[in-house]
Amino acid sequence: MKNSPTGKSTALIAYAPFVGFLIAYFINRDERHEFATWHIKNMFGLFILFIVSLIVQSQINIKIGDLIWLFCFVIWFYCWVMAFFNKKKGFPFLSEKFQQWFTFLN
Repeated sequence: MKNSPTGKSTALIAYAPFVGFLIAYFINRDERHEFATWHIKNMFGLFILFIVSLIVQSQINIKIGDLIWLFCFVIWFYCWVMAFFNKKKGFPFLSEKFQQWFTFLN
């Protein structure tokens, strides 16, 4: 069986609902594992999308907000599975943009 990358447990913590990415960020600040950092950035972007879905639900259209929320949930689950299986892989295009945009989380 393949060895787990350093920072795997921190990467999995990042996907904990609501504040997981914050906890993972503070755990990762000292040792800075590349694997964990990648997943922390990814979850931060997903968290922002979840917030957007809630705003759309309450202010624009409930059904559109629900669709965005469902889309985020599916991506969140997929990314958690990728972290579990030791992969730095997320949703195409979106995860790549999160890595570029959220460099302050390095």
